[in-house]
Parts: sequence; C-alpha cells; structure tokens
Amino acid sequence: MCRWMAYSGDPILAHDLLFRPEHSIIDQSLHAKLGGFTTNGDGFGIGWYGNGNGEGAAPVVYKSTHPAWNDENLREVATQIRTPLLFAHVRASSGTPVQRSNCHPFRYGRWMWMHNGSLAGFQEIKHDLLMAVDASLFPGIEGSTDTETLFFLALTFGLADDPPTAVARAVGFVEDVGRRHGVEYPVHMTVATSDGESIWVFRYSSEKATSSLYYSTDVSQLRRLYPELEVLDRLGADARFIVSEPLGELPGAWNEVPEGSWAFVRRGEHGIQPFHPTVPA
Repeated sequence: MCRWMAYSGDPILAHDLLFRPEHSIIDQSLHAKLGGFTTNGDGFGIGWYGNGNGEGAAPVVYKSTHPAWNDENLREVATQIRTPLLFAHVRASSGTPVQRSNCHPFRYGRWMWMHNGSLAGFQEIKHDLLMAVDASLFPGIEGSTDTETLFFLALTFGLADDPPTAVARAVGFVEDVGRRHGVEYPVHMTVATSDGESIWVFRYSSEKATSSLYYSTDVSQLRRLYPELEVLDRLGADARFIVSEPLGELPGAWNEVPEGSWAFVRRGEHGIQPFHPTVPA
C-alpha cells in the first residue's frame, strides 16, 4: 500500500512539510509502519497550489520514478515551494508499471487526486470502467493505474459540482461492475482530492477493513498540550494535516478518520460524514 499526506493552512515551505517531521512522508517511503509494505519506493509525487502561479490556476505537480528518500532534486525543489495546500504521495505499485504517468497525484484542470489502496480485479474490469468515462475527459488519461481510472470516473460523475456524491457514484459503479465479474470486494481506498480551495478525503473499502487514515488535532489545542514546541507557533490556526499514518508520536495530536466516512477541510471549516456508495442510474 502507498502512503500519502495532505496539508491545508497558511503558506509554508514544502521542505518543512516533507522532510522535517519525525516520521515524515519521506521517512514513510522507507520505513512505513501501518501499511502493508514497509517500503514505498515505486516513485513519488507532490502537487501544490499557489506559489505565484496565479489565483484560480491549476496545481503544479512534480513526479519521479525514483524513490523519494533518494531524490536530491526533490530536496532542492522543496526549498523553493511555499504553498497553502500540498499533496504528497509515495508509491508501492499494486501491479501497474513504475512510470511517471502512474505516479500520484493525478491532475485534471484545477483538480488533484491521490489514493492508497486498489481496485480488485482491475485488469478484468478495466475495459468496462474506462468505457464509462465521459468521452470529453478520456484524452486526459495518461497512465494505466486503477487510481487514475477511479479519478476520471469521479470526474465523469460530477466531481467538480459535488465531490462526495461523485465519489459515491464512482465507487458504487466500480463495486457493481466488479461484482458482476465475480469480484467479492472490488474497492479498497483512502482518497484525497482538491480543487485548490478545499480538500475532501474518503476512507472506504468493500470489505469494511480499510487502511489507516488520520487528521491532525486543532493547532490551538496542540499548543496548549505542548507549549514547549516552537514549531507549532509557525503553523497558522487553520493548519490541518490528513495522513496515511501520523507524522510523529505526540499523544493527542492525531485523530483517526472513521471507517466508511468522508471528510472535508477548508479554511476555518472541517467536518466528517458517513460515506455510502451509490450505483448510478
């Protein structure tokens, strides 16, 4: 399984997000603790908004097939990126090739998408899934992963208008197709998606045994718990992290996203709701 993290808050150097935490996403690329794989070395990617690329502009992505822990270019680039919203992903391939177009996060217009998990029996159901992607969107598919296919299904089912409903329809469609092909548990996912203003995350699996997902406690509460930690003073009041596994061992710093739920984060606002797939008409 892959590992990922998302950040929303005041603009901050990407280097501080990627490399400084005790159990950073870079450390997780080599020493993951909660996933099915300790090593996530089949490439990496980061995507971000802002940093002078214009209000309303599409996100910028930087991807490589190199292991994240061994990419000096990433370390250099990260010192020059200051962003209010960052996605980072380290990959453990579930069978598709190790190539740049298969590295997360995926991007279409203003939207980004990254995923930990898999669509079971993907090679057997791939044709049916891809044929359901809207024809106007289809040329945007660059790679061969189940993750990108799920992204474009969500776009087809209205991601830009209503992300929770669109993802519920995409997942419901995959489960329906999978089960018609004899796949008992078609979907396993923790997903993050963003339009640059908000982040939506989803934790769901058909077998109700989904990989871990956590969100950070309110920064003001952390400051009260740990007044000696100066690093917390550099984070704005709205700072939030959503991560595959905690970036450190501070008690009270992390909350688990409940099984079978979706959550949203935007400046000054966040919430969690149950997630229920629906089969599109």
